[in-house]
Amino acid sequence: MASISLRKLNKTYGALTVVHDIDLEIADKEFIILVGPSGCGKSTTLRMIAGLEEVSGGDLVIGDEVVNDVPSKDRDIAMVFQNYALYPHMTVYKNMAFGLMLRKAPRDEIDRKVMEAAKILDIEHLLNRKPKALSGGQRQRVALGRAMVRNPEVFLLDEPLSNLDAKLRGTMRAEIAKLHKRLGATFIYVTHDQVEAMTMADRIVVMKDGHIQQVDTPQNLYDRPVNMFVAGFIGAPQMNMLPVTILRDGQGFVARFEGQNLPMPGNLDQSRIAAYEGREAVLGIRPENFHEVAPDDIPAEALAQMSAVVELTEPMGSEVHLGLTWAGRPITAKVSPRCKAAEGETLNLLVDMSAAHLFDPKSELSLFSDAPQPRGIAA
Repeated sequence: MASISLRKLNKTYGALTVVHDIDLEIADKEFIILVGPSGCGKSTTLRMIAGLEEVSGGDLVIGDEVVNDVPSKDRDIAMVFQNYALYPHMTVYKNMAFGLMLRKAPRDEIDRKVMEAAKILDIEHLLNRKPKALSGGQRQRVALGRAMVRNPEVFLLDEPLSNLDAKLRGTMRAEIAKLHKRLGATFIYVTHDQVEAMTMADRIVVMKDGHIQQVDTPQNLYDRPVNMFVAGFIGAPQMNMLPVTILRDGQGFVARFEGQNLPMPGNLDQSRIAAYEGREAVLGIRPENFHEVAPDDIPAEALAQMSAVVELTEPMGSEVHLGLTWAGRPITAKVSPRCKAAEGETLNLLVDMSAAHLFDPKSELSLFSDAPQPRGIAA
């Protein structure tokens, strides 16, 4: 079993704490991704699991064993680094075999494991080359192969695709996801790229300033972010945040924004909205929830009309990103490539309020989330 438990795990450097008492349960064979901005503590957490950083406090449990003081080589893990960390003077074969050779594994066992890994990764034809003769994607495959031949229970991957071009990153994402299913090992993966996180992970751990903000499936993070940070970090372009006042309107509620009443439709939790009647809140609207024409699957009463001035157009091929000014506030909308709006033009759009989010302006917590309050958020 390669389940992993982080129990009040923290890391300090003198008076500076970079990881704050984090709790996390990782199931056997799970693919979990740590994501967050630079400096949030995700790589430090991974390096503590690897044994490359000492644990300052709390317990790190792999299987049933507390491994705080267990050397890295005895933890049955393999790590794949951002810079590949290949030996330049060795062939691909020897790079992959090196760990087994250090353990004095039998020659036939080494050869069998290297050839099996090379076949899975489609690098059999590269075994006699040295790293300088390989492309970035080929080097990354060799680094993965070197980890695979050890047959570890846990793979740790620290931003392994960040040095690759966009097309190759997409290909390698799919390859790593397939590799995880084939090997049946636990994968813990660190990235700052939310696309990698959303497309590969069973669950995502969102971190900020050394604190875990939310742990959930990719879809739940998108649909039910626990706070404004998670809401803004997950999704591209990021969610629009607008200051509103919650007012009663007959049997329901509206969010008043710069003189315009935006409906709070019945699919949203009316009891939680009621608690903010007459109070300020922050309305979150994702760019993809603006529409040029009414979608067939959204009730008419959930759509609000708005007019905004086009400041910027960014054609993306399959969609167009618009930088708009709505009632003096900058927003971003994602619309179809058929939109021919020009800069300076006033554009009429429909807002899908059934997909809206509301947040407390002080705590920044979602009004609709039942998740426990994360640490590191203002009270």
